[in-house]
Amino acid sequence: MSLETFYRRNRAFFKLGILSNLEYRFNFAIDALIQPIIGAGVEVLLWSSIFAGLGVAQIGGFTQAQYLAYFVWAAFISRIAISWMYEFKMIEEIESGSVNGLLVRPLSFYEYYLAQFFGYKIVTTAISLIVPLTVSYYFKLPVAYEKLPIILVLMFYYLILIHTLSFLVMTLSFHLNKISGFTVAKNITLWLLSGELVPIDLIPQPYQSWILSLPFANGVYIPVGYLTGRISSEVFYQGFMSITVSLLALAIMSIYMWRWGLRTYSGTGA
Repeated sequence: MSLETFYRRNRAFFKLGILSNLEYRFNFAIDALIQPIIGAGVEVLLWSSIFAGLGVAQIGGFTQAQYLAYFVWAAFISRIAISWMYEFKMIEEIESGSVNGLLVRPLSFYEYYLAQFFGYKIVTTAISLIVPLTVSYYFKLPVAYEKLPIILVLMFYYLILIHTLSFLVMTLSFHLNKISGFTVAKNITLWLLSGELVPIDLIPQPYQSWILSLPFANGVYIPVGYLTGRISSEVFYQGFMSITVSLLALAIMSIYMWRWGLRTYSGTGA
């Protein structure tokens, strides 16, 4: 397969991901703009009320502006770093048997959904980014805007890891009738380990170090912490290494599970 063929094919999948989500424009507007606005509004009201009610200048060594900056950007990044929608789509392909139509074509199932996933995420990110930028500018939050490009690079690198994890979970549908419970359990675990629920630097040792050693802190805490000055450059760039190592391990497991699943599927059907 030539590089040009690979590029043209994935460009088509990328466009498909964009167009399929823009087809229902009202739903897309809710997802990309209305929900982030509501989420940011909730964070502003929540942290303003907490600090006003306690009557303190700092909590855990951080000011109201620092907490607000963290959670406004955490709400934005956490919504970008999830993949449950495409994970359910891949699972449905297996459970319904419609994966047959993809298996006979000269394309990779993983590649087909990854390109669509990126198309959807890029257009959503471009629109949703307006919300945290506006809130940060209006409230003069402590945000290092010059770090935003490299943070977006880390975010989309992390999305490859998350898609690979979703692909691995999806392969279980070759062997089990219903695996939606695995998806829910995985998402709750990532919610806890990413730092979306609570900043990881507020977690006591040694649990803090354990969580930071995992790649899932790159889902929220590491990019947001670097953007808002909570972590150093060294910790941030270690995030790329943890993703790379984990991605290699998940890729090996996914290849094995996919091939094993295909042998099971071809023998018994869906």
